[in-house]
This record gives sequence, structure tokens and C-alpha cells, in this order.
Amino acid sequence: MAEAERVIGTPDVPDVDDETAAPAEQSRGKRKIATLFTVAVLAYLLDLGSKMLVVAKLEHHEPIEIIGDLLRFEAIRNPGAAFGVGEAFTVIFTIIAATVIVVIARLARKLYSLPWAIALGLLLGGALGNLTDRIFRSPGVFQGAVVDFIAPAHFAVFNLADSAIVCGGILIVLLSFRGLDPDGTVHKD
Repeated sequence: MAEAERVIGTPDVPDVDDETAAPAEQSRGKRKIATLFTVAVLAYLLDLGSKMLVVAKLEHHEPIEIIGDLLRFEAIRNPGAAFGVGEAFTVIFTIIAATVIVVIARLARKLYSLPWAIALGLLLGGALGNLTDRIFRSPGVFQGAVVDFIAPAHFAVFNLADSAIVCGGILIVLLSFRGLDPDGTVHKD
């Protein structure tokens, strides 16, 4: 886990529960952690709810055109990663998602940046959404296919968890380019 913390750029800062940390600093850190988990729960619930609706109302039915030929909702079961790549590696994708969740949970204790809290919350919620599918959907535990349903023309079919992961990833890249670290400090390279 230390390597992941080094890569994401989380310098050692006092733990939120550390007795030497100022009460204002503890409160600030707790608010960022609360933000991270609130964003994660919202992303997860939106993804879970949308997938339940798609399975109940759209699976085994004709796609629904939303914006002519540009966008439709179409229920697809995807055992692979993005763009259906790696269908034989479902177990590996499950392990990767679980690892991402553990790393984010560990990084949360050093979090003092609101934008980073939002970005990590999106990643966490999306990872949990797709991990839930991989664990609980058929064909079996840790081999489940992810429910995808947003089908833009000439692009891969995806879901809200995928969207949350991509948005969180883009936000992390932007924050890194701007020099903002998860602990709230700004560095100049």
C-alpha cells in the first residue's frame, strides 16, 4: 500500500486522530473524509439503482432510443473491462477493483483536499458499483458480468460506475497537473 500512496502523491501528514493535530485540522480532515464517502455512496447508489432498473425493465427487450441514433439505452452484460476487452480476466478485474477500494480507504486518513475527496469518492463509488456486479451477478461469484447500458453511437456501451471512475480519474489528472496534493498542499515542479 505504501507504493500506491507514493504514486498518488500522498505525503505523510498527521493522522486525523493524532493527538498532536490541532482540533481545527482534525475537523477539516473529518469533513473531507465525510465528503469522500458521501460522494462514493451517492455514485454507488445511482449506479446500483440504474442497473436494477435496466435489468428489470430493459434486459431482453429492444434498446430504447434516447437521442435518435446518437444515444440509446441497451442492456449488455460485460464480463471484461472497458470496451469488452479481457473477458477471460474477470477474476483479475475483481481483484483490481478490491485493491483500489482498499487503497482509497487507506488514503482517506491523509485527505485534506476537497477536490481530491470528490475525485476519490467518484473512484470509490464506481469501483464498488462494478465490484458488486462482479461478485453477485451471474455466472458466479467473482466472475459476474457488469451490467452496461449507456450506448452512444460509435462508442462502447458503459454504465454509471464507469462514468464515475472516468470522471474521478480525469479530476485526479487535472489536480496532479495543477500541483494539488491530497493533503491540501500545492507543489511546484
